[in-house]
Amino acid sequence: GAVVVVTGSTRGVGAATARLLAERGARVVVNGSRSIDQAAAVADECRAAGGEALVVQGNVSEDADCRRIAGEAVDCWGRIDGLVNNAGTTVFRAHGDLEGLDAADFQRVYAVNTVGPFQMIRACAPHMKARGRGAVVNVSSVAGSYGVGSSLAYVGSKAALNMLTVSLARVLGPEIAVNAVNPGFIEGDWLRDGMGEENYDAVKETLEKTTPLRAVNRPDDIARNIVWLLEGAPNITGHLFHVDAGMGLIRGALPAMVKR
Repeated sequence: GAVVVVTGSTRGVGAATARLLAERGARVVVNGSRSIDQAAAVADECRAAGGEALVVQGNVSEDADCRRIAGEAVDCWGRIDGLVNNAGTTVFRAHGDLEGLDAADFQRVYAVNTVGPFQMIRACAPHMKARGRGAVVNVSSVAGSYGVGSSLAYVGSKAALNMLTVSLARVLGPEIAVNAVNPGFIEGDWLRDGMGEENYDAVKETLEKTTPLRAVNRPDDIARNIVWLLEGAPNITGHLFHVDAGMGLIRGALPAMVKR
């Protein structure tokens, strides 16, 4: 019966998280900034899985949308117990292409990846505190720790989100726990489309051969870790959980993630 807001939940990790929460009986706010049809389809899957679902369209880079998303959850179910900040964006540029990015790229990526989670937490925190408990999981990235990923703008935005996680964990306790999952490579169209088929396959193959667990992530893998932090991780706050099959232990694998 917990009420959980999952931003960016029309596909990938967000959709997988919404479905898994619904399977466990949660009431889930399914959110997307563009496709209402995709959001509605995920909501239907949540209901079929045994949960309740509410679709709220909104862009997390807009504070008014964040407050409306939280408000509609409370209007519908009277409470908010959890928040998953999964909405994210990027621009794909080689790290060595310094002329390939401009200030507008940074501002757009930071607005969604860093400012958006802050605004969503600000909108939801009073409702969690009113109940005396709550949990926030920020979906960050190993990009913010290892300096790899789709672009320098993305790296910076996720590094900032990591430190935002730590700082807010200090000030939102004791009622609210704030943690982050930092995925490595995730299978799916988002990376395939951004990286190009050939580069995507090469990086995936490298990681599957070199990481200690010989694996990359599927959206369901990340979802399981998110749900664990929401419901089964007592006395844990302010931590960044790298979900990368041990990629960070094998630094030789990291250059494959940065197309110079």
